[in-house]
Amino acid sequence: MSRTLVAFVVIAVLAVASGRAQQKPSPLADLKTTAEASDYKSTSTHEDVVKFMKAVDAASPIVFYTTYGKTFEGRDMPLAVVGTGLKDFSPAAVRATGKLRVHIQGNIHAGEVEGKEAAQVLLREFAMGQHADWLQSTVFLITPIFNADGNEKFSMTNRGPQNGPINGQGTRANGQNININRDFMKLETPEGKAFVKLWNDYDPQVGFDLHTSDGSAHGYYLTYSPPLNPGTSETIMKIMKDEWFPFVTKNAKAKHGWDMFYYGNASGGAGGRGRGRGADPALPEVVGAPAQPPAQRSWGTFEHVPRFHNNYVGMRNRFALLSEAYAYATFKDRILATNYFMEEALNFAHANAAKLKAAVAAADKEAIVGKMQPTRAAIKREGQVEILMGEVEDEINPNNGARMNRRKDVVKPEMMINGLWFEPTMTEDVATTYYVPANAKAALDLLRLHGVQMTATTAPVSGVEQFSITANTTQPPRNNIDTGAHPLRRLEGSWGAAAGVTVPAGAFEIKMSQPLARLVFYLIAPTSDDGVVNWNVIDDLLGEGVKVYPILRKK
Repeated sequence: MSRTLVAFVVIAVLAVASGRAQQKPSPLADLKTTAEASDYKSTSTHEDVVKFMKAVDAASPIVFYTTYGKTFEGRDMPLAVVGTGLKDFSPAAVRATGKLRVHIQGNIHAGEVEGKEAAQVLLREFAMGQHADWLQSTVFLITPIFNADGNEKFSMTNRGPQNGPINGQGTRANGQNININRDFMKLETPEGKAFVKLWNDYDPQVGFDLHTSDGSAHGYYLTYSPPLNPGTSETIMKIMKDEWFPFVTKNAKAKHGWDMFYYGNASGGAGGRGRGRGADPALPEVVGAPAQPPAQRSWGTFEHVPRFHNNYVGMRNRFALLSEAYAYATFKDRILATNYFMEEALNFAHANAAKLKAAVAAADKEAIVGKMQPTRAAIKREGQVEILMGEVEDEINPNNGARMNRRKDVVKPEMMINGLWFEPTMTEDVATTYYVPANAKAALDLLRLHGVQMTATTAPVSGVEQFSITANTTQPPRNNIDTGAHPLRRLEGSWGAAAGVTVPAGAFEIKMSQPLARLVFYLIAPTSDDGVVNWNVIDDLLGEGVKVYPILRKK
């Protein structure tokens, strides 16, 4: 090699090296979540999340920061739209891609903070060029901090024996003292209304809702749930139960050695998501009586009603994936478990994007007219299932001396009665058309918020049926964050021909051939346990002495 050529090569190498030295480091290289920066002692404030999301937006051409509503206390509700080939982040641009649309939501319960942190980690990974394969098939809508008002009410005692973050976390309720995860049907919170508008605008085919469980001391790092209402389309449920969750379970175990399974509590833990550890009370002792074998326990899930996110999304004919990181694992491990769950679930979604979109389109076209649909349900206890139970040990929060539970690396298989699924306890047949009177203003406003298609009649309609009421009862208000001051109402009765009754012009006609027919039915069926009757939306038309339900129908 000549000296001239050697000199040229040296100069070129030095020039490249100099160029590299002058390049600015990636603005994301040192970007950490609050959890990471605090060594998992703290969780993010609303301001922390917004700053993090804006930093990712500024560093990446595929991440768009925006907002989609205001909380009860006036905080912005942040949204990141993530996708390639987007003209902008508008609903029209997102839909125009033809890609699978996935919504990932965290922090609906602001003491359950793993989803908030995991969603930020995922955003950073997208901005740093990871998951490029997913972006070929999918556009993401990410809302890490749904309950921003509750998030700011930090306390070290908000989540009882949950294992950190030791510097505290927010509350279950929003700024109105309402549990947003019981509000998806009645929509009394601005956060719930913003959620439904986002779904009407962007129409995701898949929705994640990221939580933290408590309850029984089991052996899983994370439990999950699909929609639970038995009225959910089988087209949706079959893929979730037979393919999607088995894929996640198998791969999380193979890659990380961590067990995941359907959400539940042992024995009496089916009434809600987390009310203590759910251990069986000791059997009473009788002096002199022979010892009795303990009754077999059951593994029971939570409620079927669409006021819960995953059940609501299912009633919209969409895939819903609820995750529940195990509260007694460390805060860091709960974030990891949530990310592992999302990673495997999204690997499946990418590989099956066309199938998922086709399933949603098919569910939207399914005819339910003339079929019996559930209006109430109860857990179906049948067969047995192997559950991995575990143990916890005490750990002390160094900040306040409070007792926390810490997961022990113990797994004890136990056969339990299967209480994972629901069966109808009451049904109604679905009519072709329902007619809501014009003076049922609150009900009409609620239906519009949900995106229900309806038109005002221009002439009287005859040949309709009415629901004759045989019992009209209310429960005393419990005044808790789940039901508020609602005296939950229940009707009994039956549908029959309404001789001489006509629907007046100006009433609103709802055709049940629309995509949201399942949701519409559950909202307006008179015997529904989660509709306009139950939530007192039409109480002004159901006063004392009323014997006929005000909404009519035509078969």
